[in-house]
Amino acid sequence: MPSIYQLKPRFQALLRPGVKRLHARGVTANQVTVAAALVSVLLGLLLAWQHDVTGLFILVPVWMLLRMALNAVDGMLAREFGQQSKLGAYLNELCDVVADAALYLPFALLPGVSPALVVLVVVSAVISEYAGVMGPLAGASRRYDGPMGKSDRAFAFGVLGTGIAFGVLSAAWIDGLLLVILALSLYTLYNRVRQGLAETR
Repeated sequence: MPSIYQLKPRFQALLRPGVKRLHARGVTANQVTVAAALVSVLLGLLLAWQHDVTGLFILVPVWMLLRMALNAVDGMLAREFGQQSKLGAYLNELCDVVADAALYLPFALLPGVSPALVVLVVVSAVISEYAGVMGPLAGASRRYDGPMGKSDRAFAFGVLGTGIAFGVLSAAWIDGLLLVILALSLYTLYNRVRQGLAETR
């Protein structure tokens, strides 16, 4: 299925000169991974605390773009500069899940938005990522199938954050878009299991 993840090689090519400079300064992949997660959690706490200040939600798309860059950077540092490790593998997966939950859950506090729907989206995201990670356990590769992978969710919530910040999305529209994200997340879960099984055959 199409996914923003497929654009990753081009994105990495743009970042490569900066990654080389970071490596030269002694920055490690794990440091980038943890730093991105910590900023995500802090931003999530800020949005939860000041959820009535809807203008702050413009920080969501801005940070999502920066975070996508950092996610690419940590992977490049690990692969291209011999920094791959078992700890890094754990951090890469766990920090992404924690960061996503921290950034998405504050949307549940917006007036009129269904908290249950936001929680379901977060839970479905966690399970679909778990299904992707299970690929190697079943003899397949780590599955990144769409249509609602990590990058796609980041884009979707970036759009929501922008609409909320500029006051162009009502609660009903937000709930409707969350339903779409939920449906696509569930299909992503199905798709990752199906493609993983197909790969093992």
